[in-house]
Amino acid sequence: MRRLRMITMLAGAVVLSSTVARAEMAEINVAQQYGISYLPMMLMEEKKLVEKHAKAAGIDVKVGWAKFAGGNVMNDALLSGSLQFASGGVGPFVTLWARTRGNLDVRGVGALNSMPIHLVTRNPSVKTLADFGPGDRIALPAVKVSVQAVLLQMGAEQAFGPGQQNRLDPLTVTMSHPDAMQALLSGQSEIDAHFGSPPFQYQEVARGSHVVLNSYDVLGGPATFNVIWTTTKFKNDNPKLYDAFVKALDEAIAEINRDKRAAAEAYLRISKDKDNVDNILKMLNDPNIVFTTTPQNIMKFAEFMAKIGAIKTKPESWREFFFPNVYSLAGS
Repeated sequence: MRRLRMITMLAGAVVLSSTVARAEMAEINVAQQYGISYLPMMLMEEKKLVEKHAKAAGIDVKVGWAKFAGGNVMNDALLSGSLQFASGGVGPFVTLWARTRGNLDVRGVGALNSMPIHLVTRNPSVKTLADFGPGDRIALPAVKVSVQAVLLQMGAEQAFGPGQQNRLDPLTVTMSHPDAMQALLSGQSEIDAHFGSPPFQYQEVARGSHVVLNSYDVLGGPATFNVIWTTTKFKNDNPKLYDAFVKALDEAIAEINRDKRAAAEAYLRISKDKDNVDNILKMLNDPNIVFTTTPQNIMKFAEFMAKIGAIKTKPESWREFFFPNVYSLAGS
């Protein structure tokens, strides 16, 4: 009997230890940035979709949401463990993917959208990249590393020739999209150009600025703007939470695509943007603006960044950037 009690106690300890080992996080933090491109994440937060799908999987989780001005600061938070899901442009994502290969192995959960981003200016003398001079200042989310910064380098190489990708970098200034738009439109700031995103780029043009560069022209067609990423360790340690997040993202994107007017109303309600529903709806109905988890033209960014030495490893396929949940999609 004594031996039997001992065996029973040991078996119970093993079960308890196994249960503890399998326990997933009770609280996670998710980051997003500014603009209509993050509408799926806005809906996920407002409707508590991650919590909903986690609950269906038997997990109670508290989800914290934070806003960042750029992907560089977000990446630092992800590496420190204070953030579980980051979101941003392709540039910061590819940079962190390359930096963490063989250790944390950061990969993409999926794309967030495909949409064009515009470099606009209030300077009437600037019609092309070649017209920018030393007195101009271009605001973007993060100098050198944001998707806008990488696109500006790609555009500079196309405009000025091989080896000239950094020619316009001295004119760039790190600034959040809302602050950049305010500075541009004030007419009083040194900021006279903004490489932004929807809705800011459209609102700026509506108030007198004009487009100098379109990302789709630089890339030769439609491309992913934003991506969501996390570490392989988080995914492996929290498979149910990861799956709940993916399902929440899919639900939010489906909701946007199902009813664009409701989505426009939701954006204005959540963001507190002062624009009107018809203007936001016009943006959402633009065939170039697509909410999808399918990665598009990611490889063009990666090939350019590898060529100029921004990343040391050139991937063979877009699938190297992502977790298997998107492998069946027609990515590029």
